[in-house]
Amino acid sequence: MKALLALADGTIFAGRSFTGSCETSGEVVFNTSMSGYQEILTDPSYCGQMVTMTYPLIGNYGVNKEDVESDRIHVKALLVKEYQEYPSNWRSQGKLADYLKASNIPGIEGVDTRALTRHIRLQGVMKAALSTEDMEPHSLVEKARQSPDMAGSDLVRKVTCKKPMLWQDGRFQNSDMNLDKFQWPERPDSWRVVAMDFGIKLNILRCLEKKGCTILLVPAYLDSKTINRLGPDGLFLSNGPGDPAAVSYAVDTIRDQIGKRPIFGICLGHQLVALALGGKTFKLKFGHRGANQPVNALANGKIEITSQNHGFCVDMESLKDPAVEVSHVNLNDMTVEGLIHKKIPLFSVQFHPEASPGPHDATYLFDRFIEMMKGYKKPEIRK
Repeated sequence: MKALLALADGTIFAGRSFTGSCETSGEVVFNTSMSGYQEILTDPSYCGQMVTMTYPLIGNYGVNKEDVESDRIHVKALLVKEYQEYPSNWRSQGKLADYLKASNIPGIEGVDTRALTRHIRLQGVMKAALSTEDMEPHSLVEKARQSPDMAGSDLVRKVTCKKPMLWQDGRFQNSDMNLDKFQWPERPDSWRVVAMDFGIKLNILRCLEKKGCTILLVPAYLDSKTINRLGPDGLFLSNGPGDPAAVSYAVDTIRDQIGKRPIFGICLGHQLVALALGGKTFKLKFGHRGANQPVNALANGKIEITSQNHGFCVDMESLKDPAVEVSHVNLNDMTVEGLIHKKIPLFSVQFHPEASPGPHDATYLFDRFIEMMKGYKKPEIRK
């Protein structure tokens, strides 16, 4: 089935749908990973985006139940050069096409992904419309232009959990919880962590638990007063989609929590930390999305190979507090990849240490969070 992809600047790409008829719109981005398409599909940070895979052969190892990062697919569409219809892998439990069809997510092959990626790199990410029904280029271009902008969009509300949930023993234990009556499980050797869900990946929860944490996942709009009443040992700020400046309610909560307990932020959580500290963020030309981004850890000069997925970045010049330092820098474009506060237990990174492409380059960050909680003396917090 023929398909057309129309970019907002008028550029047209042709392809074929391997999932049936479709029409959708969103921001077109590219990911340079050679594998991991199922993790990409289910990463909430891709909400509102159509993902182009630069690796040409996609679908060759199928899909399974273990490699998901959330409870559903979040991308608007998957664009590939060549779809592999017959998977060959001992872990495969089904075909990628069937997996996409079950969620009504378009899969398009035959796209010149090399040309599309180069166009995005030169012109920047942009809105686009995809269809197997409307094959009129001018009409599709207009639909692309009329679709919502990523800048200024609060997509966190679309992906955050609706109710608090306790993560313990590798799964969510309770999805119908009343925080007014919540009691932490009696585990004297466990660290109590409240995780603000801006679109959290499941492997982050697994990594925290592996380090000895019991995690209470809460909606992104939970207020600071409630967090104080819960009395966690630490506060974790997750990854997520959209423009961080649009998530002002979370910025207010984080600002009030700074200095009250150790805080660790990843990706969107990192950007929200910067905003809470009085800084600003800006939109990158085409973002960082892939599993091979080199990052310099400034404390020791070590080069870490990291997994990344973000389109916004922290403007370090906007942070005026001398106690806030850059901890990591992206070696491709020298943008900020991490922050650390010299006086209070607070740090954040733009990349994803839980994804472990190195494979162990950045897992020490979870240990750093644990050490902060171990060494931090709780101040008296007024409710």
